[in-house]
Amino acid sequence: MPKLDPDLTQRLAGDYDSVVSYLSANSGLPGPRSNLELLYAAAELLPTTHAARLRAELEEYLRCCGVISLGREFFDPSANAEEVIVQLTAFAADDSWRVRESVAMAAQRIGDHDFEALAGLVRRWLVQPRPYVARAAVAAICEPRLIRRPHAAAIAMDACATATTYLLSLPAEQRKSAEARTLRQSLGYCWSVAVAADPASGLPIFTALYGTDVDLAWIIETNRSKARLAKLL
Repeated sequence: MPKLDPDLTQRLAGDYDSVVSYLSANSGLPGPRSNLELLYAAAELLPTTHAARLRAELEEYLRCCGVISLGREFFDPSANAEEVIVQLTAFAADDSWRVRESVAMAAQRIGDHDFEALAGLVRRWLVQPRPYVARAAVAAICEPRLIRRPHAAAIAMDACATATTYLLSLPAEQRKSAEARTLRQSLGYCWSVAVAADPASGLPIFTALYGTDVDLAWIIETNRSKARLAKLL
């Protein structure tokens, strides 16, 4: 884990150009792994004015820092929560997979502080006609730390079921798109996370999944291969 500078709070509160230079220099990109520790820190420490400007930057890591900050801004009394949701929804369909992942992280931050707010956001995303947005819903809610209670696990399983139904409703040609394949990939592990959170309720739901659809079969078998689910089965 990279060490964060002890004066990080001051660095991220500096003038905008110096903040941009600092984040870019310490992003870890290009490289195999971006600096997630700095990203999480930026989510909590960046001034909202800086975060808003970062969301408009072309550089991927800078946009990620701005997007993940929306998870904190959701609770800011001076912010418009509806506008935050609109922005998160838009970035959930971004071309950059890192930006899309930052959306899920921001949503999980919301869930850490108010699970019902996250549950409402997930339900809202699952009526959006975009596979990337549906992917954001299941990726955000299927996080073990958020679904330790049966009520929360049930919401996660319902999200997986809704997203799966949505994927299977897409025409065959549309399922070949990058968006649909990304949703399928997420469903290939999210089911196992949701079921493992409450096996007593989740296993009957998962084992009842059946059909000749090739994407459904892939989702089932991929989840069955996950250690967390394999030991339960």
